[in-house]
Amino acid sequence: MPNPINEQTEQTVANTPAEAAAAPPSSGTLKISVTSTLGYLPISGATVTVSFTGNPETVLQNLVTDESGQTETFSVETPNVSLSLSPDQAQPYAEVNIQVDAPDYEPTLVSGTQILPGELALQTVRMKPLFLPDASDQEDVIVIPAHTLYGEYPAKIPEDELKPLPDTGEVVLSRVVIPEYVIVHDGAPSDSTAKNYYVRYKDYIKNVASCEIYSTWPEAAIYANVLAIMSFTLNRVFTEWYRSRGYDFTITSSTAYDQKWVYGRNIFENIDYLVDTVFANYLSRPGVRQPIFTSYCDGRNVTCTGLSQWGSRYLADEGYSAIEILRYYYGNDIYINTAEQISGVPSSYPGYDLTTGSSGEKVRQLQNQLNRIARNYPAIPTITADGVYGPATAASVRTFQKIFNLPQTGVTDYATWYEVSEIYTGVTRISEPGAY
Repeated sequence: MPNPINEQTEQTVANTPAEAAAAPPSSGTLKISVTSTLGYLPISGATVTVSFTGNPETVLQNLVTDESGQTETFSVETPNVSLSLSPDQAQPYAEVNIQVDAPDYEPTLVSGTQILPGELALQTVRMKPLFLPDASDQEDVIVIPAHTLYGEYPAKIPEDELKPLPDTGEVVLSRVVIPEYVIVHDGAPSDSTAKNYYVRYKDYIKNVASCEIYSTWPEAAIYANVLAIMSFTLNRVFTEWYRSRGYDFTITSSTAYDQKWVYGRNIFENIDYLVDTVFANYLSRPGVRQPIFTSYCDGRNVTCTGLSQWGSRYLADEGYSAIEILRYYYGNDIYINTAEQISGVPSSYPGYDLTTGSSGEKVRQLQNQLNRIARNYPAIPTITADGVYGPATAASVRTFQKIFNLPQTGVTDYATWYEVSEIYTGVTRISEPGAY
């Protein structure tokens, strides 16, 4: 099979690394959310100091979080977008340090938040309460390493696409279930010193996608890569790949064994929303029960029999859809499947959007959930839980969407329904030990 990135000569935005490096700078945007390690508890009035990682003494922004624990969105100068659209280039993103201080909390520093041109970077900072100094694994200094398309990381050890199912004597899943959490081992499987983190499934996928590809790429390329990441992850879940070998985790953060995940790193708005809309999807073949183990590689430093990340960007530029990109690499019989069961949510999506004029128990449930979330996020207006979706409910939904980086339509679509469900579950549950 030809490698598309070897074909992209005239199509690259800048023809040579020197020309790309000389291109004028651009800008991206950054929004910071500050919460407690105890759960969905926004920290208002926190002071946030932002500086370039390479020049930490020069302050770019001094900010204070609002009642939702968030800063205003602000611009940061970045390299030209051409650097993120072609391989063999200089670093294509800016890096900033974020120092956060708040009364009754441990000061926290995030170093290396990545900002791409034309994109909104979303950085969550979780702060440890001073009265619980030993109750959390939260680091006071978080260092975000280089992106996998720019830095040097071990190549993936080849694996078969289909895995033998575990012979544990227990009942094996009869169908694919979207887990509420995955447990990420932050190192190689055999590294007993590496920490395990409980990570919400959607948050894990968003983190990995932000580590593995650039959000400046065409949407079809991002979607294809996200589907590969989700199918890879769900294969690990479905086959109990590590647990059947005696380990106490779902997946690792090592690129030699799995895919890159970085504790505390930022994600990007377009990746965030895309995952919210497709998180129950995965890749299948006819007659195969388990999600396909979708090997992939960058296609530049490492080649493989699966998807080429840089190749997918080229194919998207050539007009390929996400499924066409996936079939280019995995074969024409691959298709997008959807899990019927989603763990950890009070109730499944009704199957249609809730909007002004809707009524019934699903609307009442939504209203009750929003009212409970508003106790933690008081910017969300409380509403009468009467089962009628009127202007007040739409306004409450719109504020929720603004806080949680969804399109502010006031309509409860698939992505909004499950985001409300996830946040509601989070604010009503005692924080699990070690959860991230």
